Amino acid sequence: MNTTTHQKLARRKRRIEKRLARRHWKDRLRPMLRAKNVRYELAGRDRAVACGGIGAIHLLVQHLGLPQLIDQNLHLLKKHLPYHESDHVLALAYNVLADGHCIEDLERLRTNEAVLDALGAQRIPDPTTAGDFCRRFENDQQILLLMETFNEARLRVWKQQDASFFEQAILDADGTIAPTFGQCKEGMNISYDGQWGYHPLLISLANTKEPLYLVNRSGNRPSHEQADDYLDRSVVLCRRGGFRRILMRGDTDFMQTWKLDEWDDAGDITFIFGADARKPMIGRAEALPASAWRRLERPAKYPIQTQPRTKPKNVKGGRRA
Repeated sequence: MNTTTHQKLARRKRRIEKRLARRHWKDRLRPMLRAKNVRYELAGRDRAVACGGIGAIHLLVQHLGLPQLIDQNLHLLKKHLPYHESDHVLALAYNVLADGHCIEDLERLRTNEAVLDALGAQRIPDPTTAGDFCRRFENDQQILLLMETFNEARLRVWKQQDASFFEQAILDADGTIAPTFGQCKEGMNISYDGQWGYHPLLISLANTKEPLYLVNRSGNRPSHEQADDYLDRSVVLCRRGGFRRILMRGDTDFMQTWKLDEWDDAGDITFIFGADARKPMIGRAEALPASAWRRLERPAKYPIQTQPRTKPKNVKGGRRA
C-alpha cells in the first residue's frame, strides 16, 4: 500500500469521525434520511470487490509458501491443464472466505474481474472442475496428507510468536452433527437424534482457535472414535512447534481410558476430561478428602461497565389463558 493510498484512507477516516462526533442537536424539522435521488457511477478504472480481505489472505498464503507445499506433497492430477493442485485447494478455501456456502458459489468468484485481478489469476476452476478435483481423493490418507501440509505451513507461523506463546498448548477435542439434505451423499448415516448426515471430529488449538485436524465420519459414529489417534498427532505437532506443556480437554465422550496412563507418563501432557456419573466414579469422588477438590468458579465473560438493568416484567407469563 503506497503513501497516497494511506493518505486517502486517513482522510476518509477523519471525515467519518467528524460526521459521527458528539454534538448538541437542536430539534430538527426534517428526518435524517432524506435523500430523494441516488446516482450510481461506473468508473472506468476503479473496481470494487466485496471480499476485500481476500488479497491480504492471498499475500499471507504466498509468504508462507503454502502453494508450493501443496504442489510438492499432493499429487492428484496427471497433467496441469491449466490448474495445479494448489489452485484447486486455494480456490475452495477462498470460496469459503468469500461467504460461499457450496461449491457452486465458485462461479461468483470466477466471474468477478476484480477478484481475479486481486489473485493475479487469469481464471480459477469452475464448480464442475472443482467437483472433479474433489472426487480424485480416493482414501483417507490423501486427506490426511493435505492436513499435514497445512500444518507444515502452520509451523512457520508459530515460529514468529514470542516465547510466552509456547508456554502451554491447549488442545480441544469435540464432535458435532453435520446434517445434510442430499440423498446420495457417500458415507452419510443417521445420527442418534435422527438426522441424516455426518459426525466430524475436530481437534483444535484453543490458544488461537486454529483447527489442527478435521476428520469426517459417518453420522452414526461415536464422538470419541479416532480421537486418541488425532490427539497424538496434535501432540507431535505441538512439540515440533516448540510448546513446553500440552493440555488436552474434552467432554465425557473423550475419556480415553486406554490412553490416560500413556499420556500421564509422557511428562509434558496433562488432561481434563469429563467423566460419566456412574456408581464406581461417584464412589471415588465422594471418597476424596475436602482438600483434594474445589468448586469451579467461572469468571464473567466480560466486566459490566454500567449498572445492571432492571429485570423487565414478564407480560406473557403473567397472563392466563
